Amino acid sequence: MALKAVVLSAGEGTRLRPITETRSKALIPVLCKPLLQWHIEALLRVVEEVIVVVGYMSDLVVEHLESSGLMSRSVRVVRQEKLLGTGDAVLVATRTLDPDDEVIITYSDVFLGDWRVLDEISRESGNIIVGVRVPNPRDYGVLYGDGGYLKHIAEKPEQPESDLVNAGLYKLRVKDILENSDVSLSPRGEVELTSIVNRVATRSLVRVYEYSGKWIDVGKPWHVIEANKIALEGVTTTIKGRVEDPVYIKGSVVIEEGAEIKPFTVIEGPAYIGKGAVIGPHAYIRPWSVICQNSRIGFSVEVKESVIMENVHASHLSYIGDSVICEGVNLGAGTILANLRLDEKSIKMNIKGVREDTGRVKLGGIIGAHVKTGVNVSIMPGVKIGSYSWILPGTVVYRDVSSKTIYPPRTTLQ
Repeated sequence: MALKAVVLSAGEGTRLRPITETRSKALIPVLCKPLLQWHIEALLRVVEEVIVVVGYMSDLVVEHLESSGLMSRSVRVVRQEKLLGTGDAVLVATRTLDPDDEVIITYSDVFLGDWRVLDEISRESGNIIVGVRVPNPRDYGVLYGDGGYLKHIAEKPEQPESDLVNAGLYKLRVKDILENSDVSLSPRGEVELTSIVNRVATRSLVRVYEYSGKWIDVGKPWHVIEANKIALEGVTTTIKGRVEDPVYIKGSVVIEEGAEIKPFTVIEGPAYIGKGAVIGPHAYIRPWSVICQNSRIGFSVEVKESVIMENVHASHLSYIGDSVICEGVNLGAGTILANLRLDEKSIKMNIKGVREDTGRVKLGGIIGAHVKTGVNVSIMPGVKIGSYSWILPGTVVYRDVSSKTIYPPRTTLQ
C-alpha cells in the first residue's frame, strides 16, 4: 500500500474571470508562485507521487510544471478530456492507481495558512475529510457528522445547521472511491466528488478532521487578494535584490533576486517584490501588496493591498488600491483605481451575471491580462475589465468592460 496524491486543476474557474481568461485558476499567483505549486511542494513532503488532473488551459499548466522543474518521476499529469466534474476528475486519476493505495485529494484553488495539515492527515489511518469553520457556510458544502464521523455533505444549504464546511482536502482509500463511483449526476450534469464521498460515508467510516488554520477557497476575484494576505502573514524580511539609497523599508518585506528598488521609494510591509521587478524612484508600496516578476512600478505610483502579476507596467503617477492586475497590463499616466465608495458601503461585483456583495468596504478593480489604459483614466470600485481591452484617455469606467473591447466605443482613434 502506498500513499499518493491527486490535485484537481482541470476546472475553468468562470467565477474568477477576467483573471482566468488567460490562465488556469491553478496558476493564479500567491506571493508570485502559482496555487498549484504550493500544493505540489507541500504534498511531496508526505506522498510518493502527485498526480495533477488538468483540463482547461492544460498546456499552460504543463508548461509551468516543466519550466519550474516540478515535472519529475514523482509528479505526473493526467488529462480530463471532458470537464465532467470533480468526481470524474478523481476517477480519471485513481483508475491509474493500485486499489490498495490511499490518496490525498486537494482542490488546487484552496489556499492554506498552515500546510502541515497535510502531514497530519497523512499519518492518520482510514478515510478522512477535512473541515473548516467559516462565517458563511451557505456558500460551501456543509459537513454533518455524528461522533466525529461524516454522515453527509450538504451542498450550499439554504439554512445550514453547522458552520463546519468541506475544506477541499481528503484522504481516501482508492478502493472505496472506485467502489462508490456509480453516483447520480448533479443538476449541472457532472459527477461530483462530494457525491462519491457521501456514498463512501454510508458504507464505511469517514472521519471529520477539523482544521483550525487560515483557509480560503479562491473562487472569486477578490479572494486572490485575501489568499495573498494569508501568505504575507508568514513572511520575514529577506532582501536579495538591489536597493539604492535612500529607500525606506518598514515591516516584513521580501525583495527577490534581480529586483531593483530605486531611490526615495517607501515600502511598508508586509509586502512581496518578485524577481526582476523595478520599483521607483519615488514609489509608495503600502502593506499587503504583492508585485510579481518583471513588473514596473514607477515614479509617484502608489500601490495598496493589491496583487500585481507578471510584466505589468505602471510607470508614473498612478494609484492602485485593493486591486488585482493581471499579466502584461500597461497603465497609462494618471490611471486611478478607486477603492472606496463615497457612501462607504460594501462593494458589489458582477459574478456570472449576478450582483454579489464582496463584503469588502475597500475594493478596487480587477484588470484582465494585456489591458492598456490611456492617460487620466479612472476606474471605479468593483469594476472588472476583460483581457486585451483598451480604455481610452480621459475615461471614467463605471461598469464592467468585456474582453477585447475598446472603451468607450469609438468609430476611429485620433
